[in-house]
Order: sequence, then C-alpha cells, then structure tokens
Amino acid sequence: MQKKRPTDKWLRATGENIRRERKAAGFTQEKLAELADLAPRVVQKIEAGQITILISTLRRLRKAMGCSYEKLLKE
Repeated sequence: MQKKRPTDKWLRATGENIRRERKAAGFTQEKLAELADLAPRVVQKIEAGQITILISTLRRLRKAMGCSYEKLLKE
C-alpha cells in the first residue's frame, strides 16, 4: 500500500469544495474549465484530489465561480 502524502487530505477537501461550489454555480466541469481557461481534465483531477493546485489555478477557478478563497480552502 502506498503511503499517503500529508497533503492528500487537504487536496481531497479542496477538490470537494470546488465541486460543491461548481455545482452551486450551475456549471459542468467542462463549463468551469472553459471559464477558467483550463482543460476539463484538469478540473476533473482537481475535484478528485489527484493533483496539486497552483495558486494561479485556484484564482482562476475562484473568479470563474464568483466565490471566496475561504469557501474553496476550508477543510
């Protein structure tokens, strides 16, 4: 079994927050990706907690959904 990185819990929680805010905004993953100028696969992997999120990417997602950083980053 692979040992989990200390950030795995944070990545999963942040991905779940992004998914919740995306759905609340009424966006599909594809629409959010388009608005944030990202590939749909990137949004999918972020929501699944599979990749580390760059601050610039988090900013683009936040702006596209019109929500606060606090909503996206709370654990």
